[in-house]
Amino acid sequence: MLLSGWRRALLAFLAGLVATLALAPFNIPAVGFLSFPVLVWLIDGASGEPGRSALRRAFPAFRIGWCFGFGYFVGGLWWLGSALLVDGPEFAWALPFAVLGLPAILAIYHGLGCMLARLAWSGGPWRLLALAAGLSGAEFARGMLFTGFSWNEIGVMAVPVPLLMQVLTLFGLHAMTLLAVFVFSLPAIVVGRRGGRSAAVALGLALVAAQLAFGAWRLAAPPAPPVEGVALRIVQPNVLQGQKWDPAEAERIFSRLLELTDAPAADSTPAAPRRLVIWPESSFPFILTDRPDAVGALAQTLRPGDTLLAGATRVEEGTGEPPRFYNSIYAIGEDGVVEDAADKIHLVPFGEYLPFQALLESWGVSQVTKLPGGFSAGARRRIVELEGVPGFLPVICYEAIFQDELVPFPEGERPGFILNVTNDAWYGLTPGPYQHQRQAVLTAVSLGLPLVRAANTGISVVTDAEGRPQAGLALGEGGTVDAALPGAGRETVFAQLRNIPFGILWGLAAATALLAARRRSREGA
Repeated sequence: MLLSGWRRALLAFLAGLVATLALAPFNIPAVGFLSFPVLVWLIDGASGEPGRSALRRAFPAFRIGWCFGFGYFVGGLWWLGSALLVDGPEFAWALPFAVLGLPAILAIYHGLGCMLARLAWSGGPWRLLALAAGLSGAEFARGMLFTGFSWNEIGVMAVPVPLLMQVLTLFGLHAMTLLAVFVFSLPAIVVGRRGGRSAAVALGLALVAAQLAFGAWRLAAPPAPPVEGVALRIVQPNVLQGQKWDPAEAERIFSRLLELTDAPAADSTPAAPRRLVIWPESSFPFILTDRPDAVGALAQTLRPGDTLLAGATRVEEGTGEPPRFYNSIYAIGEDGVVEDAADKIHLVPFGEYLPFQALLESWGVSQVTKLPGGFSAGARRRIVELEGVPGFLPVICYEAIFQDELVPFPEGERPGFILNVTNDAWYGLTPGPYQHQRQAVLTAVSLGLPLVRAANTGISVVTDAEGRPQAGLALGEGGTVDAALPGAGRETVFAQLRNIPFGILWGLAAATALLAARRRSREGA
């Protein structure tokens, strides 16, 4: 609390950095009990000059929160720089922005959250609720504003395994952030005022016990039976990103995909009249509609009853206009003909499209995908229906982290599973693919749906509606995943009410913190 200047900033940065050890692939949530008490104590010592406005007095807390967030996002997102080096030095100039600049921008949210918390700060235990409300509100805003980027929300730290994930079916991830910040911060009240300490500790222990008990109760129930007559084959070709769009590699990559599609299944794999073959995002190394020979090769490879669900670049030609490109999932029948397509809705800024395109291109800036004009966003999200198979919700790449955008379900129809195709080869053997896979599982659990995930270099996985893995392939492996299609679970409270429970919990936390701060103010007067 007595630190100042660069020492205070460095300690806040290190506290945020250590917190990332709770994320995949490390999965050590106990570090939260180290990082967040340090943050509380630093905010305790962050009082502005007397006589200034409340906002001016709270500004030192913004600096502490920003430093904490900067450490958290540098430690959690440094691997983004790998994508800029795939094509050599062309985008190396942007490396400092990806590794340091983006974390610096995202840290503003944590700074504002801590500043908001300081406005309702008290010397007692209930100041932890002020911090929980401030940071969870900031994380909610981070997922919504400026197209949103909710990667590694704090709540992810507290749900590394299916036992702990089940609470998401009630409240969703934003509420988990609120509860996690409060519980992680509890060691901070070993010093300071004693009034209310026992009640705060009892509340924290009750929350942890309830999370464990609810998770055990859900996992003890029999899982939904697998869908009869439907088998899955996920193809993970393990194509390096530097080879993916090399014309010299196109035929080899396509042949590899066909070979894995046609490979015999293990003896233990049950036979089924319908088989869904899943290829990852942008799996075709060319525009499929320009290659009749590729359509013919697909028809020769797919078996009767097969449907190929493959990530592809879809082109839409316009009269007198340049073509539009979409990041899509094709549904291809056993005859090799495209029967349906679903387009990506939530595109990646600077990766798939260029904000302020005309201005930035005049400065020589281009998006990483190198498509002329970039990708266009799909018009609407919808459930894809196939004959003899439950309808599925198509989710391409990082769309899987936006739980709020996937409900309510399109047309009010509940899908049978989430299909997530992605290409994490951009990030190599870094924490990025592990974090991406974890957040996709959390979204599926929140909605009570199985997850069928195909990734170019991994991690491909099939999970049931409770997030338990049924089959999969690890990062950096090539091969196939053969599995039954898990049945959907019951519709969850979160899927029905979305963020209403979070709003109620947030209001209770904020009101309690404000009352405690007002009481302290009266006592001080």
